[in-house]
Formats: sequence, structure tokens, C-alpha cells
Amino acid sequence: MNKKLLITGTVLGILGIILGAFAAHGLGKLVDADAVKSFETGVRYQMYHALLFLILGSTSFISLKSKKIVFYLVLIGLVFFSGSIYGLATNTLTSFNFKSIALITPIGGLLLITAWMVMLIGIIRGQVD
Repeated sequence: MNKKLLITGTVLGILGIILGAFAAHGLGKLVDADAVKSFETGVRYQMYHALLFLILGSTSFISLKSKKIVFYLVLIGLVFFSGSIYGLATNTLTSFNFKSIALITPIGGLLLITAWMVMLIGIIRGQVD
């Protein structure tokens, strides 16, 4: 599980840098400033959680069970939260109307919050692998 967390965190970080560079250097030519700002919010949350995976994969303060729960909550939460923000920000560039699935953004946020709560409970309980 630790290796999976570290690899996923690294991949999310790489993709975050690529998407951030795209937002900073190319996206502004395609969409308005508000859309770029929204896109950057998605990138920022992706990077925060990439770092979370790197930290979580490097610690023994949380049980394997809690790590697995956090992993899946964050992964699904990022797809819903950041993924929907990416889609909404670039909505004018595609034929799919991402506004029709905008309600998954707060669901993704709730999953991310839940992941942090599970991690907190795991730390408080002191379950160690």
C-alpha cells in the first residue's frame, strides 16, 4: 500500500505540474480569466493531495486499513472534484456540457474532507502497522 500511495502521489504531482503549466501558459488563450482561475483551483487541490499521498505512504502512524480507505476516498474525490472543475473550466472547448455533472464537484469535496477525517481518526487511535 505504501508503494501504491507513493507512486500515485508522484503521478498526481507530475500531472499537476503539467496541468498547472497548461493553465499558466496556454489555457488563457482559449478561455476567460475566471475559467483559468477555476482550473488552477483544481490543480491546487490535486497537488495538495499528491503531497498527502507522499506523506501517507511514508508514515507508519496510520494503519494499513486507514491508508486504504484514505487512498480510495482521495482518488475518487479528486476525480470528482478536480476532474469536474477541469471539465467546467474548459466547457466551451468541448461538445460535452460539463455543467450537467456540476453536482459531482461538491460530492468530490465531501469525499476529500472525509478522507482527512479518516486519517485524523487513524492518527488519534494510534493504530500502527
